[in-house]
Amino acid sequence: MSHPFDALTPDLVLDAVESLGYRSDARVLALNSYENRVYQIGLEDRPPLVAKFYRPDRCSDAVIREEHAFTRELAGYEVPVVAPLACRQDTLFQHAGFRFALFPRCSGQPLQPDNPEQLFRLGQLLGRPHAVAARQSLRERDTLALPRSGQAALDTLCLLFPSDAADDADCVYPGLRSVFHTYIFHTTTPQTPHPHPPTYF
Repeated sequence: MSHPFDALTPDLVLDAVESLGYRSDARVLALNSYENRVYQIGLEDRPPLVAKFYRPDRCSDAVIREEHAFTRELAGYEVPVVAPLACRQDTLFQHAGFRFALFPRCSGQPLQPDNPEQLFRLGQLLGRPHAVAARQSLRERDTLALPRSGQAALDTLCLLFPSDAADDADCVYPGLRSVFHTYIFHTTTPQTPHPHPPTYF
């Protein structure tokens, strides 16, 4: 079975970056990523860049550009995010069938959970993106909500593992079968509406 990134070779990665006018020194370092592919690219005349190649058919161009615009706006409000670089009045580029974006390489450090000053600062930073987002309407990305994001997966589970057969499901870890059975029963049984339904972000 072919993989969406089978054709994304190191040479193609370098060609994509150089298509925007950068001169690489042929150093390509793969970085951690789950859905996409991310590489640090060494350059001849400046610090390295980070190139993010988006998984084909995962998100629309409009969703990615909206995300880029929001990240750049956050940076304008001094939120410490790594915003994509603009080139030719855009932040999303295409090369050989792959969409990609470029970012400056930035280092970071882990949070010290026993440091009250850092925790206070973290709380301030968590509030700021919400305040910025409240100024505008993000139209392109789907809202994370249970009926849309979880119902299809739940329906599949219920079809594969009816409540009276969940204990016999070989793919459910024995120690979790009772929990699995209870969850399936609870989510497929009509419930009394809560007077204050939760909001899903």
